[in-house]
Amino acid sequence: MDKPSPRTTTTVRATVPFLSGDAQSELLEGLLVFDPADPFAVVMRLEARSGTVVWTFARELLAEGLYTPSGDGDVQVWPCLSQNGSAVVIIELSSPDGTAMLQAPSRTISRFLADTEKVVPSGEESPHLLLDSLITRLLAS
Repeated sequence: MDKPSPRTTTTVRATVPFLSGDAQSELLEGLLVFDPADPFAVVMRLEARSGTVVWTFARELLAEGLYTPSGDGDVQVWPCLSQNGSAVVIIELSSPDGTAMLQAPSRTISRFLADTEKVVPSGEESPHLLLDSLITRLLAS
């Protein structure tokens, strides 16, 4: 049976510059969300001209990407310097519709990850998983 998990959600809102392949930047409002019921994941919501874009990927991938290039699939994250020399994190998203590169201040990502660690420390995610609920939802699909 599932152990109850606190229904606290840690969020951070940040303006994320979208870098197109043409090196033309467009500012997009971005939101990172961490839900302790899914403690291995973070959700990134972006408001684009075409509507809201939502990506879910591993919290660990985002944390590793602060310091070293990480990711082999549709989401890759790596540290970089912005044009003015500020530390940033690049998040590259690939789909059949195309590729997007997002740039976010490293401090913003670091603060977000620190907040998630206060809610569910790395290595202690499993007790927060609501497996019975997940199985029920999957079987209902």
